[in-house]
Amino acid sequence: MSKIVIALGGNALGNTPEEQMDKLERVAKVIVKLIKEGNKIVLTHGNGPQVGQIALAMEYAHQGSINTPLMPFAECGSMSQGYIGYQLQQALQDEMERQKVKKDCVTVITQVLVAANDPAFQNPTKPIGAFYSKEQADELTKMKGYTFVSDAGRGFRRVVPSPKPIDIIESRAIKKLVDDDIVVIAVGGGGIPVIKNDKKELLEGVDAVIDKDLSSALLGELIDADILLILTAIDKVYLNFNTPEQKALDILTTTDARKYIQNDEFAKGSMLPKVEACIKFVNSSKKLAVITSLDEAAEALSSNVGTKIVGGN
Repeated sequence: MSKIVIALGGNALGNTPEEQMDKLERVAKVIVKLIKEGNKIVLTHGNGPQVGQIALAMEYAHQGSINTPLMPFAECGSMSQGYIGYQLQQALQDEMERQKVKKDCVTVITQVLVAANDPAFQNPTKPIGAFYSKEQADELTKMKGYTFVSDAGRGFRRVVPSPKPIDIIESRAIKKLVDDDIVVIAVGGGGIPVIKNDKKELLEGVDAVIDKDLSSALLGELIDADILLILTAIDKVYLNFNTPEQKALDILTTTDARKYIQNDEFAKGSMLPKVEACIKFVNSSKKLAVITSLDEAAEALSSNVGTKIVGGN
């Protein structure tokens, strides 16, 4: 029996609530198989498409005749955590009922602490929301202090920072739930980014996007997980990916992983943050991380599928 943090990509969840429910039936079968083997599960997930849709809808409503208040991005993230968590819960509960598994499942709306002085706040890079004209972007910059960049000639798009996670506010509650053998869904979309207010050390949401794999690795460390399982679109980590010379990696040591990172072997915004998250988890916990596809997930822990990231040389 292992305590496993499973990180599921937001793009694997589809682009509409209806499509998402269909895809989650497949996800649930994989997760329940791991549960039936006696493992304790924390499921984390991305929210890129979903939070983008929510932010776009809120911006559209704000620009309309009703003049709906513009919703802060942190609140949009919390909305995505809620509705994705609801659908994940339901899919898992239904599949456990079908397979006669008696377990509770809950979603924890999760805040993730970032440093107010993280350098990422000086260099916003993560595009979110709608496209605007130059005039509209200038007006929003003046009114709200947003940062905009020109996006491939399609207009101007808002960008937000992507700071590093340093703590998970609800980690103790999540650990208690997992230790009590409850299936937990947490750290949706990398978590709602919060800082500590300078004056009273109170929590304050900020407009940012945290990498969900890095947050998942941190959560694994804080709840003393045995395994970090990152699910992506491909079955293994590859060198020279998508070229005739591509080579699959069955075992990847943290030492070799750092060398490959220095040689730019892993694509930024794709495989790179996943490998970095695995290095962090393995180094902090001296345990095991695995990167594989959803289809291979149930077998990845006991057979030669996926890429296993281990400490040492």
